[in-house]
Amino acid sequence: MLKKEIQLAVDKGEMLPLMEEFYTIQGEGYHTGTAAYFIRIGGCDVGCHWCDVKESWNADLHPPTSTEQIVANAKQYAETVVVTGGEPLTWDMEVLTTRLKNAGLRVHIETSGAYKVTGNWDWFCLSPKKTKLPVQEAYDIAHELKVIIYNKHDFQFAEEQAAKINKNAILFLQPEWSKKEEMTPLIIDYVMKNPKWRISLQTHKYLNIP
Repeated sequence: MLKKEIQLAVDKGEMLPLMEEFYTIQGEGYHTGTAAYFIRIGGCDVGCHWCDVKESWNADLHPPTSTEQIVANAKQYAETVVVTGGEPLTWDMEVLTTRLKNAGLRVHIETSGAYKVTGNWDWFCLSPKKTKLPVQEAYDIAHELKVIIYNKHDFQFAEEQAAKINKNAILFLQPEWSKKEEMTPLIIDYVMKNPKWRISLQTHKYLNIP
């Protein structure tokens, strides 16, 4: 394809900058411990300083890949697909989610919610960031709210986000990995005092799996 044709396909969501795809165990949030096929889409300008996949930020480093190929790969392995990034909602997710669901797959997303919501999601995990807050629709449709706790001030941010989320969303606090020794005891204490919250851990890192 010519460069112009590729860009047009990317703009339509028919191709996406694919960083990596792999079958593993979901390590975080509500679906911890379940098998899932992860599709990591490149491109993100939210800019979390503690991001553990900064190599995903520059979409130009990741080859535009047809959604047909992505779906073909995914359906070989799993019943559940998790679309993550980067920030997947940087791109139009309508074509990808339609094709995944047509293939009989459950489709989840992990997103900061900073961009317009596109796509059809069976599970919407909203993980808001201070640097670029979610759009209202993300708060309205989220199934779970997962707030990363890097320092003590993040508890206040978590409560601010919980006040905006729909009443059915499940609330999680998760220690940032490099601060887990310091912040986990504080999170335990906070959840015991505020039981509307649950604790999420990056169990895949404890298990030494992707």
